[in-house]
Amino acid sequence: MGGLLGLEREFKKKGAGLQTYSLVSLGACIFTIISFELFSFFSGAIGISFDPSRVILAVATGIGFIGAGAIIFRESRVEGITTAAGLWCSASIGVAVGAKLYFLAAIATIFAVLVLFLFGKFENKYLKETGLFK
Repeated sequence: MGGLLGLEREFKKKGAGLQTYSLVSLGACIFTIISFELFSFFSGAIGISFDPSRVILAVATGIGFIGAGAIIFRESRVEGITTAAGLWCSASIGVAVGAKLYFLAAIATIFAVLVLFLFGKFENKYLKETGLFK
């Protein structure tokens, strides 16, 4: 599902595309599955406290570092914020799949692709051409 977001970015010739988005989503999914499996394995064990939400928090924090690397300040403009936000969203979709929240992941994927595709077209056609948005 994260790859669908990356595919849209490939079409727009962005630096982070199909592979990056797919790997971010897959990695987040794997970390989430591991977290829940470890929670199941250790639940009820005496003296062991394991909270799967900590791993999800770590995924969100970790993807922030990747996103920060995508953001560039160039000639009084900031570039890469949409890529960073897309990677963050891709990670959240991976977490949702890993947590078996498939419907949420599917809806989030649809909305994210619509935002990237339709809002991008709207931004270019109406806002930039009319001078309302630079």
